[in-house]
Amino acid sequence: MFGKDDLVDNLSRDLDRARARRDALASEATTLTAQIAEIEARLSEEKRRRERDRVLGEIETIKTRIKQAAGAFAPVVDGLSKAVESATAVVPEARELNSFLVSVATEIDTVLDPLLRELDQRADAVRGGHAVLDLPSPAIEAPIEPPKEINDRLLRFPAWLSRDKETDKKDAAESPRSTAA
Repeated sequence: MFGKDDLVDNLSRDLDRARARRDALASEATTLTAQIAEIEARLSEEKRRRERDRVLGEIETIKTRIKQAAGAFAPVVDGLSKAVESATAVVPEARELNSFLVSVATEIDTVLDPLLRELDQRADAVRGGHAVLDLPSPAIEAPIEPPKEINDRLLRFPAWLSRDKETDKKDAAESPRSTAA
């Protein structure tokens, strides 16, 4: 009889230990699940923070490039305008090129400040977490496309500077020679 009671006691103890181990594993699984969820949330937030920082860096780089290019553009236009002005003594039509240069410089000045303000607003939205922009990677720059609405005054040289006119002049100059020969 003692052997049968010992077997029942042993099986009862084994069952109690197995249940205790199961409960401990279940508790540990619950704890691990909570830790995994917390780490995933932190990882996701860190990825969002890094993406925001990347986008903000890109916006600042764009603004810097625009400011540098505009700063380099103004003296070039000024120098070209002065050089063209001196050419007006010989070619009076050069005034058209000069006014073209002034209109281009004016148009650029007109649109740069709003563009820089818009970039600042987009950066503020990214900082506030309200938007994350999908910018192309810095190594691959998108090609610059001409505007849809073309203002001919700003995008075309004066007619007297047209290459077609130079070709016509060359053809006209070559024609008398060929008939004279």
